[in-house]
Amino acid sequence: MRFSKATNYALHTMLTLVSASPVKPVGVQHLAESQGVSPTYLSKILTRLVKAGMIESVSGVNGGYRLSRTKDDITFLDIIHAIEGNASLFECDFVHGDACLIQAVMKEAEEKMESHLKNTKLVDVAQKQMQA
Repeated sequence: MRFSKATNYALHTMLTLVSASPVKPVGVQHLAESQGVSPTYLSKILTRLVKAGMIESVSGVNGGYRLSRTKDDITFLDIIHAIEGNASLFECDFVHGDACLIQAVMKEAEEKMESHLKNTKLVDVAQKQMQA
């Protein structure tokens, strides 16, 4: 199973923002350089996070991005859904429909993974990173 590179960049960007000052916005240039990605590409990812209500854009000379939600409330699953959407990772073709036993196994595995990601807060990873 793979998530897109956009999800990778979104998770790392959010980790930076969770660790940053809640008042002072972080510029897109800084966020992009820290991950070795173009600011234009990262801006598209940031737009999705803004639409999901996790961050806000601050205009002006000292503008950038900062969290718009309490950092203790942001989970890995929130970020993944903002980038990847909520669609199931596996779908049986229309021939099998609701009787697809493989779909049932895959759905159960996906639910366990989502439960883990929902219970894992980004702030916990940020705290571990600061201790390292």
